[in-house]
Amino acid sequence: MLQIIRKALPQSLKRPPLMTDRAASLQALLRRAPYVQTLNMRCDIRGDEMTGIMRFDPRLIGNSAKNVLHGGAIGSFLEITAMAQVFLLGDLDTPPRPINLTIDYLRAGQAEDMYARAIVTKMGRRIANVQCAAWQSDREKPIASLRANFMLLPMETLPEK
Repeated sequence: MLQIIRKALPQSLKRPPLMTDRAASLQALLRRAPYVQTLNMRCDIRGDEMTGIMRFDPRLIGNSAKNVLHGGAIGSFLEITAMAQVFLLGDLDTPPRPINLTIDYLRAGQAEDMYARAIVTKMGRRIANVQCAAWQSDREKPIASLRANFMLLPMETLPEK
């Protein structure tokens, strides 16, 4: 039955056959990015579901009087989580490029670990639409949310140098 459903899906929504290879590629990509290391971020990948985790670091504090996280760190964490989810699900050799994104800051991020999950609402041949939410102690109380569009660049469409 699953084979019939997969055949009925458009090519852009079919998942790569070996998700473990995609997960390994994503983890390697994140390890090479200094900005990801600065944010103290990692991804917990189980199948095609990914949770971004930003471990608390005092360098991420934006307002030391209130002891809350910097909005730029929260926004960057959401953007990287969304890009990582698109990369994980897509047939891409390079990370997707952001076209536009909107971040809604809903609460102050406290001085503790933060988690995020992204949902790819539509993945076409060239564009992916993504929603992402970040939370801390309670997933039902999000700290911030993101809506974004990303440009997809499969390897065969990249210009040769």
